[in-house]
Amino acid sequence: MMFMRYRLPLLGSKLALAAVIGMLSSAALLTSARAEVRVDIESPVPNPIQIAITDFFGGAADASNYGKQIAAVVSADLERSGLFRAVDPRAFLQSPADLSQAQPRFQDWKTINAQALVSGLTAMEPDGRLRVEFRLWDIFQGQPMAGRKYYTVPQNWRRIAHIISDAIYERVTGEKGYFDTRIVYVAESGPGNRRIKRLAIMDQDGANHKFLTDGSSMVLTPRFSPSTQEITYLSYFSDKPRVYLFNIDSGQREVVGEFPGMTFAPRFSNDGKKIVLSMSNDGNSEIYAMDLQTRRVQQLTNHPAIDTSPSYSETNAQIVFNSDRGGAQQLYVMNADGSNVQRISFGQGRYATPVWSPRGDLIAFTKMQGGKFYIGVMKPDGSKERLLTESFLDEGPTWSPNGRVLMFFRQTQGGQNVSGTTKLYSIDLSGQNLREIVTPLEASDPAWSPLIP
Repeated sequence: MMFMRYRLPLLGSKLALAAVIGMLSSAALLTSARAEVRVDIESPVPNPIQIAITDFFGGAADASNYGKQIAAVVSADLERSGLFRAVDPRAFLQSPADLSQAQPRFQDWKTINAQALVSGLTAMEPDGRLRVEFRLWDIFQGQPMAGRKYYTVPQNWRRIAHIISDAIYERVTGEKGYFDTRIVYVAESGPGNRRIKRLAIMDQDGANHKFLTDGSSMVLTPRFSPSTQEITYLSYFSDKPRVYLFNIDSGQREVVGEFPGMTFAPRFSNDGKKIVLSMSNDGNSEIYAMDLQTRRVQQLTNHPAIDTSPSYSETNAQIVFNSDRGGAQQLYVMNADGSNVQRISFGQGRYATPVWSPRGDLIAFTKMQGGKFYIGVMKPDGSKERLLTESFLDEGPTWSPNGRVLMFFRQTQGGQNVSGTTKLYSIDLSGQNLREIVTPLEASDPAWSPLIP
């Protein structure tokens, strides 16, 4: 057996999670490389794969229950991506028990138009751990595509499901998945003039929800570090804006500093070593960078206009921001030291909240035009602008770690003396796969984590 390299850090973690390639021989893995099941994710509107996902077979009652739940989460993850379409289980001609003992009857799965099949096993080990195995099959080639085995404490069954979803996504698309991730956001409640805003966190599918702050102090614009399970956010202490660092795993919080005139939390560099922020001094907003180790602050812009909402490129070599230095709110790119400022947006309307993709190929933004709001993307040079959403108010895009999906918040238009509601949504780069992310309260300002280590 061979340990999976990218899961090795989990072996020593408190999650007690291990992954082993234990189901497929080396010969089978080599053969499966010729499988034809593939999604063209570069297509403007990708054609989803028809995938059958059976319950993971478990002989004992506990194991069987975990197997059903894991299969349900995997199915929901893959469908939500818009790249997979789950076959109705009522059409299945082969049972999970049969699949646990033998290869699929490929003709049976062809009959119901399945292109790929996911089967699995669950079992309780003598030491109390849960063992989960899965196989991904190419129906038309009649070959296995992937197979893995995981051990974990039973409480982590949902995370195992997300990891399996990521493995399937990567095998079929050729790119890393984004399901084993978390979302931090601002949970909102109360009337408009006495709004309570709390920091909250959940899995990317809305599960395992919990509040991180109690609402006694207003919190704004949380941001995830691209390199660690750490967030930065803005909160007010004695009516002064403070920036905090919050470690998700330890729960520890520290003050980065007080920044008068600040209205948005900083964003991390992609190595997690710096933050970039905007501060207003005498009514003039400029952009600054702070080294988190030394706490040294460097001013990057010096212009009479309002410069705000900075975001680092994937290499940390450039920064995108919005400014009204051209007379209207537009997007600009500069070197990380503040040199070589170039305007990149030239469309109608105003542009705000730019966020550089983790892939480096696109910049997401909010656009305001004609009384409506849009979430859009453009190339870093400003070319190939595309608007993905349109509504009364769409704002605050955040990227999935693979750069294929955006999450944002949407506010509906209220009536007389009635405020509109605010909810989270996701949209993929095709602009065709809009999904609401259900939260216990109203929600705004989402930030997507990197893959959980």
